[in-house]
Amino acid sequence: MINARRVLLVEDDRFLRKAAEVVLQRAGLMVTTAEDGIAALRAVHDERPDLVLLDMIMPRMHGFEVLRALKNDPATADIPVIVLSNQGQESDREQAFSAGAVDYLVKANLSLRDLSAAVERVLTAAA
Repeated sequence: MINARRVLLVEDDRFLRKAAEVVLQRAGLMVTTAEDGIAALRAVHDERPDLVLLDMIMPRMHGFEVLRALKNDPATADIPVIVLSNQGQESDREQAFSAGAVDYLVKANLSLRDLSAAVERVLTAAA
């Protein structure tokens, strides 16, 4: 995996974080994880991932705050962000897209296979 693409998975639910990490690693990706927004911002600057998968409801810093911080920083603004959320309201989706997200996936409707496909689609488009 010398040239493996790097994904930062930001998710506070330990079970979902581990399951998604395994699926993404099996797809040939290098996966770094963070369980809250502050750890996510630190990891983005340390790891320089090719993609961020970002939960919205997290301890210490809400996902929208993380998304805005990433998109307002010239060093990280170009990193694509896929939002993972249990909030499926159209206003939440609109807020995420207007803040710079490239996709919005509702966790309740999401299989790990669908997550892997979305990641591959965004990474391919960004290449």
